[in-house]
Amino acid sequence: MTIRLGLQIPNFSYGTPVAELFPAVIAQAREAEAAGFDTVLLMDHFYQLPGLGEPDQPMLEAYTALGALATAVEHVQLSTLVTGNTYRNPTLLAKEITTLDVVSGGRAILGLGAGWFELEHQQLGFEFGTFTERFEKLEEALQIIIGMLHGERPTFNGKWYHTENAINEPRYRDHIPVMLGGSGEKKTFRLAARYADHLNIIADIDQLPAKLDVLRQRCGEIDRDPASLETSALLTVVLDGHGAPTDIDEARGGRAVVGTADHIADEIKRRIIDVGVDGVIINLPTHRYTPGVITEVGQALKPVVEASR
Repeated sequence: MTIRLGLQIPNFSYGTPVAELFPAVIAQAREAEAAGFDTVLLMDHFYQLPGLGEPDQPMLEAYTALGALATAVEHVQLSTLVTGNTYRNPTLLAKEITTLDVVSGGRAILGLGAGWFELEHQQLGFEFGTFTERFEKLEEALQIIIGMLHGERPTFNGKWYHTENAINEPRYRDHIPVMLGGSGEKKTFRLAARYADHLNIIADIDQLPAKLDVLRQRCGEIDRDPASLETSALLTVVLDGHGAPTDIDEARGGRAVVGTADHIADEIKRRIIDVGVDGVIINLPTHRYTPGVITEVGQALKPVVEASR
């Protein structure tokens, strides 16, 4: 697995009737594939997130949508950024991601995190628990899921989860890559070093060099070669000249890059790739779906990420 250039689709508020919503998602995925993106990612949420919109704005269930996307694009990898562990039993999630891998012909990546959006849990009836409890659940889930993805039949008796000879068939591959997402140096980075193939670092751009230093420390604590753990950064991109609204908080934070396509590419090269991050995942929420924007950004970024290999 390599994520050098990913497109996250973080919102479905396109100003269209519902019947036209998913065709717009397919169009974005196809445009990303044609423009050189290697991965398309959806959010795993049921409500829209603060900073991107209001809770009642359109939000598709991630794995149903990814399964449909798998039949509409041929080459890009498919994932979430990231699945909330608290929303599904780990055996169900193992089955869902394995099914996506079968449907897509081996293009699934399991993006996973501890879960954090309390309003969804409260209103939809998912147990939220404490910060510590959510990370305890995540580590137990990883042990179960990874075993099932490898074709093992785990029997597990933990504090939160229990399985007995858990079967997961059919499987397309013997290993589906695991990506963790987050910024927590004590918990997320430790789990990534121990269990993951890839870490998406969700942090302000200026924090990335220090985050990479800590990640190398976490790998060193378990004698893992840091080079074996790929990294990417999640960014919000606002492309000049396309009439993008500026009323989305995510477009004004420390993870946002604004300007022409060439300026965006230069910033990402200098501040992300050149400091040692392996790849970049971008989203374009202010543009909703504007045909051509993904192409323009992708064509500018592809040479930058390819030169880092």
